[in-house]
Amino acid sequence: MARRSDPFTLDITPELIVRAYRAGIFPMAEDAADEDLFWVSPEMRGIMPLDGFRASKSLRKAMRNTSWTIRVDTDWDGVIEGCATTGKDRKTTWINGTIRAVYGELFRRGIAHTVEVWDGEELAGGLYGLAIGAAFFGESMFHRRTDASKMAMAHLVERLNAGGFQLLDTQFLTPHLASLGGIEISRPAYEDRLSRAIEAEADWQRWDRR
Repeated sequence: MARRSDPFTLDITPELIVRAYRAGIFPMAEDAADEDLFWVSPEMRGIMPLDGFRASKSLRKAMRNTSWTIRVDTDWDGVIEGCATTGKDRKTTWINGTIRAVYGELFRRGIAHTVEVWDGEELAGGLYGLAIGAAFFGESMFHRRTDASKMAMAHLVERLNAGGFQLLDTQFLTPHLASLGGIEISRPAYEDRLSRAIEAEADWQRWDRR
């Protein structure tokens, strides 16, 4: 169960979004057509332990044998569009125009990031989120090919470990994330981890310099 506010009309700026994440809350919309947002603070918070990611035997095999490539921070528009697209796995989306605009600015400022899985020149899947201190706040993921979002998550975990991150927040725990090792912790336990992580330093780019 999540604690949420009524829809708000404050000017939604990148600075406001960062302050909210540092306080343990995040915005959502009811659906893509609703320009209002509300703050959410789940009583049970989903996280992916950075030492607890589980890749199945079939996923490890697929990652060894694939011709797909991983790119980072090259196609914000493609990733946000993929995450906002509805289909058989997603009947609605909370990514509205306000979220697209403000998170796009966060991407331009180097706070929001993407992990992209490419099949040749076609975007097969990916995810995006925010890096603040040594915390990464995963926002959404999508796939157009089997295992593409799992491969994106696998790379994200490796990148965060390489960069000295301490917390990977997934907001909620879905069956998909649970199958990869995601867990739920209480709001107080999350806030304790968050307070330590956001005051620490991490390096998103360290993976690329290895």
